[in-house]
Amino acid sequence: MSAAGFPLVLAPVAALALLTVALRPRAVDVTAPRRLAVIRAALAVGAFAVLTVEVLGALRLLTAPAFAVAWLLFLAVAALAAGWRRRREAARQRRDGTAPSSSADAAAEGPTGRGWRGFWRTASRGERLLAGTVGGLLLAELLIALLAAPNNFDSQTYHLPKVERWVAQGDLVFWATAIHRQVTIPPGAEYLLLHLRLFTGGDALYNLVQWAAGVGCLLAVSRVTAQLGGGRRAQLLTVFVLATTPMVTLQATSTQTDLVCAAWVTCTATLALDGLRRRAGVGDLLALGAATGLTALTKTSGLLAVGPLLVLWGLGQLRLAYADRPAARRRIPLAGVARTVGASVLILLVAVTVVGPFLGRVYAEFGHPLGPDRLRESVPMERHDPPSVLVNALRIGHTALDTPLAPLRQVGAEAIVGVARLVGVDPQDRAITFGQETFPVPSWYPDEDRAAFPLAGALALIGAVAALRRPARISPDSAAVLRGYALVVVTAVLLHTAMIKWQPWGNRLVLYALAVSVPLAGLWLDAFFRRSRRLPTPSGRRSVAAALGVTVLATCALAGVLSVSYGFPRRLVGTGSVVTTAEWETRFLRRPQWAEEYRWAADAVRAVDARRIGLSQRNDDWEYPWWLLLRDADGRATELLALQSVLDDRPAADPASLDAIVCVGSRPLCADLVPPGWRLEFRSQVGYALPGER
Repeated sequence: MSAAGFPLVLAPVAALALLTVALRPRAVDVTAPRRLAVIRAALAVGAFAVLTVEVLGALRLLTAPAFAVAWLLFLAVAALAAGWRRRREAARQRRDGTAPSSSADAAAEGPTGRGWRGFWRTASRGERLLAGTVGGLLLAELLIALLAAPNNFDSQTYHLPKVERWVAQGDLVFWATAIHRQVTIPPGAEYLLLHLRLFTGGDALYNLVQWAAGVGCLLAVSRVTAQLGGGRRAQLLTVFVLATTPMVTLQATSTQTDLVCAAWVTCTATLALDGLRRRAGVGDLLALGAATGLTALTKTSGLLAVGPLLVLWGLGQLRLAYADRPAARRRIPLAGVARTVGASVLILLVAVTVVGPFLGRVYAEFGHPLGPDRLRESVPMERHDPPSVLVNALRIGHTALDTPLAPLRQVGAEAIVGVARLVGVDPQDRAITFGQETFPVPSWYPDEDRAAFPLAGALALIGAVAALRRPARISPDSAAVLRGYALVVVTAVLLHTAMIKWQPWGNRLVLYALAVSVPLAGLWLDAFFRRSRRLPTPSGRRSVAAALGVTVLATCALAGVLSVSYGFPRRLVGTGSVVTTAEWETRFLRRPQWAEEYRWAADAVRAVDARRIGLSQRNDDWEYPWWLLLRDADGRATELLALQSVLDDRPAADPASLDAIVCVGSRPLCADLVPPGWRLEFRSQVGYALPGER
């Protein structure tokens, strides 16, 4: 990390802190106001980061100085806003004769809004244990995130190469590439990485984006639980269940994008629930629009939850408009309807402002805002008849709830295959199955791309059923809101199973749905413990219920600790530990046999001082190592040009115009591109070609 870039890395953090002060809600009856302020500030910082990339990209100014100026200006505005807000509050307090609020208390809010110090004094031993476990996991994840080099498979292929391409070009214009996902997959998370790349000159802090997203998810779901009527213990249980979910602990140290998407979706959830109790102001609409746009720009599948949440918000606003009318005039409130429609339009306009520029580039390139045919046909379901959706849902559920018990997996898979045949659906139908993958697959192992979540998933499912059947038993004061939220969660899951094909790594794709459903699990667990304490003491039922609940929580904690300790491909202990493994080897833990081959080819190319280098690769090959290895002494990458292109209007480079060629994956594919007279060297996975005289 450069010395000059380190202070700039802190600019987003400082802006977030200042905006947390500036964006505190004014209403006194707001649930968890400080957490709401943090969520609003995070959305403001995220939207600014995205729009900065879009504006400076359009001006061909994706450079460190331009980004530094933008962030310093934003930081100044945030400081002015925070100062103005504090002065207004001080003046109001002097006018009302109330005591000034402590800045420390305003900055720290525990699960019940009384501050962490007050929480620790009043918490029970069990609540302290829950909070301590979550805090320990977050610290361990932070350590791994800082020590581990980015080594996610997809990041090597397209997440991180697109960041390097933007830096090399200085703009966001699409480029010739054999990997269509570099230009077709929404780049919201990579936009955030771009800021760190420009400020630090490398990827040392990349993992912190997902770690911060994980923290944001925990804050948002705890507030959702509070909005649904959950007290301190329910909020802690919710946070505990999500924080110990293996997929969350593993992704929190990764450069994958699913946790970022989940963070924006959970922000939408808590903002939408606000709309059920009070009329939305302009600030609320801007925040909802930003959350919607950031979700769409990160992962469009997240909109399957955002859409129902916005419908719930709109219905809540209409209900409030109807309730505000006098009892004698309870007719359709046309003014309220118009206001809600106008507010919805504003939300959509803000969302389009965030995601629209990217969609515009995709439409201009492919004639469709969702990209080329191969993308639209690979992941989305191509059949939507009820039997196909049922089979797809059963397979997704089987993979999500997988356990280490192989017989259980086999029995479940055979039952699903039997159901599929009974309803006349091929369980391996390509129209409902990604690529050439075959159901079933083991997914229990703590791997960032496949890890199942049987405990969190089962608890969320039980909580959803209970909230739909008897919401008053779980949250007596918020039964209607709880049932409405549960209906939204179920709708989101059903939409996902109807729209997204089954795939072996589908568990990470459904992470956003798990995150918004976990509050139902926390509320149900809290009600379970509450009811178990009311059981007659002489009977054994009370002891059995308590033991069962403690066993479930202990198993959750064990799963989280084991995932952090032994999860793949970043772990604290064992073979491949981030503490004992060299950085370069850490990057190749998924394919250790490739590490030396990449270096071998890069050394040969650098030895001839090649400046224009061609890339021969396929859609799933690793490009990112070349950007790291083929840099000059100043850290600037040489000119890397694709020799295959899946973009019709972006032709591949002419091999004869290059100084060298590096190849990945296929020797025949590379050999067909090498000009006559060039020398080709190839090992098992990687090769290079140089002109004959070199």
